[in-house]
Amino acid sequence: MTEFAFESHDAPTVIRTKRDGGILSDAQIDWVMDGYTRGVVHDAQMSALLMAIFLKGMSTAEITRWTAAMVGSGVRFDFDDLRRDGTPLALVDKHSTGGVGDKITIPLVPVVMACGAAVPQAAGRGLGHTGGTLDKLESIEGFTAEISKAQIRQQLQDIGAAIFAAGDLAPADRKIYALRDVTATTESLPLIASSVMSKKLAEGARSLVLDSKVGRGAFLKTEAESRELARTMVDLGNAYGVPTRALLTDMNRPLGNTVGNAVEVAESLDVLAGGGPADVVELTLALAREMLDVAGVDGVDPAATLADGTAMDCFRALVSAQGGDLARPLPTAAHSETLTATHGGTMGDIDAMAVGLAVWRLGAGRSAPGARVQFGAGVRVHRRPGEPVAPGEALFTLYTDTPERFGGAVAELDGGFSVIAAGEPAPEVGPLIIDRITS
Repeated sequence: MTEFAFESHDAPTVIRTKRDGGILSDAQIDWVMDGYTRGVVHDAQMSALLMAIFLKGMSTAEITRWTAAMVGSGVRFDFDDLRRDGTPLALVDKHSTGGVGDKITIPLVPVVMACGAAVPQAAGRGLGHTGGTLDKLESIEGFTAEISKAQIRQQLQDIGAAIFAAGDLAPADRKIYALRDVTATTESLPLIASSVMSKKLAEGARSLVLDSKVGRGAFLKTEAESRELARTMVDLGNAYGVPTRALLTDMNRPLGNTVGNAVEVAESLDVLAGGGPADVVELTLALAREMLDVAGVDGVDPAATLADGTAMDCFRALVSAQGGDLARPLPTAAHSETLTATHGGTMGDIDAMAVGLAVWRLGAGRSAPGARVQFGAGVRVHRRPGEPVAPGEALFTLYTDTPERFGGAVAELDGGFSVIAAGEPAPEVGPLIIDRITS
């Protein structure tokens, strides 16, 4: 598109079109994405447009063009020339739509590495009440996600994975992503789908598996919305020639027993050592099997890599390649506070959203773009739904470096859990994996 065509549009008209429920043209989308990347469209204007999209939605054609414009705003990696023993690398990636305690990338990538596939993963930081893979990994002393394309290529060739900040990939999305976090527009299906897929289509993977979260702790609360999001992303991937499939997974309750940054890394290390919470292990292995299948890697058992230590070896190699030192202790918060049971019985349901917001209040998330997170902040869940509870027993431990945050975090948890008296029915816990969506 010519510069003349770009400058023939203006931000108020584009905003007004969507505000009034209209369909943005390809030219309008291309112009606003280019203009925002160059600074011609300002944050206040893009904020207004994002809110209009949040309220009015987007058509399939708009989502497709919005995604393409974000991919086109930066570079697109190509690793097709990489070989191992003369065979092209089986390049596959996974993305989660975001959840509470969703640490799965940390054990999953080394499991897939150990099975012979290669993972080029452009990962993100925390968004709203959900944690970010990069924030978690950067709690490891020395670890950096700011690595060059040359280093990404070398790591894929030598060890089979790189987890990196998007950098020059879809720079328009990087700016929009940070803006969504502070403008209450995170829960928009078109914005989620385009954000996820713009980075994934640009990062150089040949195939993709998506984890589309369903429930209270997900960005989209209903199964119907999460299913529509998964289908939209699968269709976008397949249309770009990247075989894509998705799992719908439960996010009504936190995943695992910890939520935060360093505390989730520690729990992931337990999984890689052959232990860890059953739900984290189950989802890690389910996604690994999907990734290996879509990548065409046969005859390997992901579970064996946890049992024999090869996945842990791969994680150590990955962390070391990116400057991290697992021999150094993970950060711990300066202060903790424990909530105990006022009476005995059975642990009732735990609202993932309440826990996610509590962790955000404790300092593990951001309230402004670029703000620093507390690596040691978080929550430990001591009793899962259905487990017995004794009077005075610990239910949640909260961690932060700033104790004045405890009040707000406890207020978020209030009403987000229950202890069911003896003799009352225990909460029903549905399946972790709800459905599978393929082309």
